Amino acid sequence: MRTTQEDHDATNAYQSLADTVGHDDPRWAFGTGVEDVQAEITSPVPDGVDAADLARYCLMLGDDALICAQRLAEWVSNAPELEEEVALANTALDLLGQARVLLARAGHVEGSGTGTARDEDALAYLRAEPEFRNVALAELPDSLDFGRAIARLLVFSTWRLALLHRLLASRDPVLAAVAGKGVKELAYHRDYAARWTLRLGDGTPESHRRMQAAVDAVWPYVEELFRTSDVERRLVGAGVAVDPADVRAEVDGVLDEVLSRATLTRPTVPPAGTVGGRGGRQGAHTEHLGHVLAELQSLARQHPGASW
Repeated sequence: MRTTQEDHDATNAYQSLADTVGHDDPRWAFGTGVEDVQAEITSPVPDGVDAADLARYCLMLGDDALICAQRLAEWVSNAPELEEEVALANTALDLLGQARVLLARAGHVEGSGTGTARDEDALAYLRAEPEFRNVALAELPDSLDFGRAIARLLVFSTWRLALLHRLLASRDPVLAAVAGKGVKELAYHRDYAARWTLRLGDGTPESHRRMQAAVDAVWPYVEELFRTSDVERRLVGAGVAVDPADVRAEVDGVLDEVLSRATLTRPTVPPAGTVGGRGGRQGAHTEHLGHVLAELQSLARQHPGASW
């Protein structure tokens, strides 16, 4: 039986860690790096930039990271090896850290003119499905097929790394700061996914077959990554955002090289359909996002206002 002292020690484990490293928030380990840009979250909107557009753009990038992190977290206790479980969990934490900063920035900018800013928790846990702005690739289930998880991570990290490289020059200090930290994280994510793609694609006949099937399954959702929304188009002109169409050649080059080395064939499948010409950037999602949000938001909705 646990003693009173043991209970006390367990209760204060994270607080002790926070005291040791100088953090006020005992939850600091969950989505690391937020403190690096905390002061910049409240920075003024750059001159000539529409606040609503900036908030929407931060939501786009933040939602991509948040939903992909949730999908990766599903591999905790389910990965084929402990080492891969740790790697995927750490990748999810990296993306969660990016999401926290971007959602906090979105909430601050959104409420700067009204005094009713929503914080990162409200944006993550209290929005409905049509209010999310992530690309469909992030929300796809992999049905605990490791190959599919790797294929999705390869495409997602290659694309996001190309975006963040260009966002280093963004006029918005938060976007530039997220990019500064994120390019290092995503370089590892891409390398990890590429190494597993090579290992599985150029492995046994069975691993090759399954990895090819995984690439085929995610490929219809690649096209959406390079569609430019009206918000992105306006912010590109203001020196804040990146036109996703501009990174296509770079992303295609990386993916073609990895697939070739893995003896995999680049799929020639049509892109996934949209809802009335609208995609994730406009709040039109696949049927899978609702299931992701049900898990992500359930506790917060059952206990509104609670903290842990």
